[in-house]
Amino acid sequence: MYAIIVGGGKVGFNLAETLLQAGHEVLVVEKEPAKCRRLEDHLGDAVRCADGTTAKALRDAGLQRAGVLIAATGRDENNLVACQVALHLGCKRVVARVNNPRNEEIFRSLGIRATVSSTRIIYTLIEQEVEVEDLVPLLTLRRGNLEIVETTLTRRSPAADAPVKSLRLPEACILLSVVRGDQVLIPRGDTVLREGDSVLALVRQPESQVLQQVLAAPQGRGGSGG
Repeated sequence: MYAIIVGGGKVGFNLAETLLQAGHEVLVVEKEPAKCRRLEDHLGDAVRCADGTTAKALRDAGLQRAGVLIAATGRDENNLVACQVALHLGCKRVVARVNNPRNEEIFRSLGIRATVSSTRIIYTLIEQEVEVEDLVPLLTLRRGNLEIVETTLTRRSPAADAPVKSLRLPEACILLSVVRGDQVLIPRGDTVLREGDSVLALVRQPESQVLQQVLAAPQGRGGSGG
């Protein structure tokens, strides 16, 4: 995959290094000359000094063959413009860093659906009071209002030592996998869940709290979900 990253700050640099180490082709587009020189010391030819919010810079960067453009600058307005220009030029996939979570809805209303807000992620974890036995959201599928979540069962989890068919799972929920030590199990009705199992599930967002009660909430902490 060829990825163009607009913005060579810490986020852009670390992402570029990660993608390069994974064997992908990457180009970081950064407009500040001093920052470009520092990036070149580490990334070599994978850096272009230009304004990534302009059509010319993105065309010159080879946008026509890019699999994805990631706008990762520290300014939401620049990330918005870079993504809009890329979409206008025919880029099929754009991802935007959103520094202020209040701007996420603006991005989505303008057609940029893939946004990443570290502030929003941290806030969500705090709000949900995530503990070891709680559900951790891994991925949100916005079109279907679905969420992929993970939880590790403890000895206090209601689902520990119970077969899957006995669990009162929400209607809009599928258990995807169970990781047990070095094994990955596809859960069936007679699969018995154990303490230490890492359970991956697909659930409709409004019902995630019900799933938490079934799988994650320890006995005596809010019931068993009915």
